Amino acid sequence: MAESDSDNELLTEIAIAYYENEQTQEEIAQRFGISRIKVGRLLKKARTEGIVEINVKYHPVFSSNIEQQLIDKFGIKRALIAVDHRDEDEQRQLVAALVTNYLSSVLKNGMSVTVGQGRNVAAIAAHVGIFPERQCKFICGIGGTHRDGEMIDSDHISRHLAKKFNASSETLYAPAYVENREMKQVFMQNRLIKDTLEKAAKADIALVGLGDMNENSYMVQLGWFTSQEIMSARMDLGVVGDIAGYSFIDIHGKPVDTVMNDRVIGLSLEELRHIPCVIAIASENTKAMAILAALRSGVIDIIATSASNARTVLNLQQQAG
Repeated sequence: MAESDSDNELLTEIAIAYYENEQTQEEIAQRFGISRIKVGRLLKKARTEGIVEINVKYHPVFSSNIEQQLIDKFGIKRALIAVDHRDEDEQRQLVAALVTNYLSSVLKNGMSVTVGQGRNVAAIAAHVGIFPERQCKFICGIGGTHRDGEMIDSDHISRHLAKKFNASSETLYAPAYVENREMKQVFMQNRLIKDTLEKAAKADIALVGLGDMNENSYMVQLGWFTSQEIMSARMDLGVVGDIAGYSFIDIHGKPVDTVMNDRVIGLSLEELRHIPCVIAIASENTKAMAILAALRSGVIDIIATSASNARTVLNLQQQAG
């Protein structure tokens, strides 16, 4: 038997023991002669590889009440609210599952989808499930990035989404971030780049992430911006988050002019605003302020997040009067 088949067989056996036979991780560890920690890792791997699919069922009142409050307060179309999970990766997957199901239900032949970047958007492309075939196009809404071991750039996500829906994708042949305004202007004069961004701006749907102003964020780790630039934007200019990784906004949802603004090759905030359905995804529990600001901006049509984030946002909005 091939090694991969043997591995999958072990994962399946352990998954059946845990989820169907309701054995504890300690009992499984003793049965298979491995540590309890390894059992936990194998169970997580079984979920990641699609051997186990977990669908959390809870009373619809739970999410519908929160969703209706968000719709009433911010005038959005939908709120996709996932149950809370203490593990950040699991939380991201739960939110991604809701977005994937929604996208599968609304995506029609002939539509186009502008695709952003980041872990939350990437989780949608990585979701394990059955995707309907659609004659549509996924278009990069921001240039390319690279990080070893993590495929969170727009092009990678677009290609994977297109593969799942048996659709097509279009690459934006430019870097996401450049060193200065002059370099950006040179790229923006390129006809191929302009054509792709014009198509992205005319999309029916946009999938974007929301970021918080953390000096240890991916933007800093990748060298796009310095931690000092992030800190200065937050402390001196009142920036609380970003939409799509580059449109920086204050707590009122107003765009803020920072040194980082003219270094991004991607759709502008106003271009996003004109896309009929902008879906913003933010699963991390550090992003409540960024979510609140994004909702106040009027750019977002659908928010996808956790229940705890949604409740925090509603509490913050109520406190503000």
